[in-house]
Amino acid sequence: MSELIDNASHKKQQLKDLIRELHKGHGAEEIRAKVTEALGEVPYGLVVEAEQELLNEGLPHEEIINLCDMHGEAMKGNIDLSGMKPVPPGHPVATFREENRAIEGVVAELRPLLAELDSVTEQASLAGIMGALLPQFHRLMDIDKHYRRKENLLFPYLEKYGITGPPTVMWAKHDQLREQMKAVLDVLAQAEKTTVEEVFTISELVLKPALKGMQEMIFKEEQILFPMCLDRLTDVDWSEIHRQSPEIGFCLIDPKEEWTPEFSPEAGPVSTDGGRINLPSGSFSLPELTAALNMLPVDVTFVDKDDTVRFFSQGQERIFDRNRAILGRKVQFCHPPSSVHIVQRILDDFHSGREKRAAFWIQLHGRFIHIEYFALHDPSGAYLGTLEVSQDLTEKRALSGEQRILDYGT
Repeated sequence: MSELIDNASHKKQQLKDLIRELHKGHGAEEIRAKVTEALGEVPYGLVVEAEQELLNEGLPHEEIINLCDMHGEAMKGNIDLSGMKPVPPGHPVATFREENRAIEGVVAELRPLLAELDSVTEQASLAGIMGALLPQFHRLMDIDKHYRRKENLLFPYLEKYGITGPPTVMWAKHDQLREQMKAVLDVLAQAEKTTVEEVFTISELVLKPALKGMQEMIFKEEQILFPMCLDRLTDVDWSEIHRQSPEIGFCLIDPKEEWTPEFSPEAGPVSTDGGRINLPSGSFSLPELTAALNMLPVDVTFVDKDDTVRFFSQGQERIFDRNRAILGRKVQFCHPPSSVHIVQRILDDFHSGREKRAAFWIQLHGRFIHIEYFALHDPSGAYLGTLEVSQDLTEKRALSGEQRILDYGT
């Protein structure tokens, strides 16, 4: 047994050394050849452990994010999936895979159109080809649901088991792909302004990289992420992921197979004594308090003094994704890697007492969204945590004059 452990440790060290070579500028094909020669097939779990250890040892997240695709390219053909657990139809992993097949189907439909685009010589034909590409890329924007289920349901459980590096890197890649897709749609929507001379640049720098990025993500999911999740997550975890998935939605498919987990956790809070919750200015029963918090015209999330998410309201019209999987999750992991530094600065300022509130406002899907963070303290001034309050102010910003009479229609 000790020989097997020593051999796995030796392989992992070799793999880490080869990844470091990749970061020093060696090409993916060169490293793939070295992996094949030195290691043969590498167990998928070893790839994850190697990357996590490199991050723990100080390799910057930004470097791994930037070279993430090269990591995948270097490992192609060298990952051993023989130990991967099977999943029944309807299981969350089976649904993710079914979505991947649908994504690949749309990409396959796009390839002939891209070939036509690359060979177009007449301006009249260009608009027609780009017009045919536009609805297909609109369909692919549905991939956002696939990525959000990973970010908000799958990643929190990996973090609970100490796997933080790969989810952070993958979330950053999701954001890159989202930006690429937005750029594609912007380009295709400007078909009448595009010239034949610009087509090669558009195809090589915008369209093809977006499709390649999607396919690279499918490889990383199915060769590394999903097998690792099946090893680490419990039936209880998968049951929660399955139960919460419809809240976000599915990508390009409507799952037909129903999976019945062996364990089905109860949804929602449970009152242990049936009594009222006494506050300094009155009291609530648990159903009353739940209804009141969920009726507020704002999204409320509470993060405790240890930066752990403990509560979120469940209003009818949510602004941002919130699922029970985030409960007990460090709030830093609940945000895209590109904005974590802002979240950390707010938390540092709140912990130290330098600041008590921080406000932002953004345009989101044509709506004006106001987001404000409040530092909470007890009567002695001790820091209790942070309250995040998000509100859609689009209609309120448009108000003018007065309404001093009762009018339910306004």
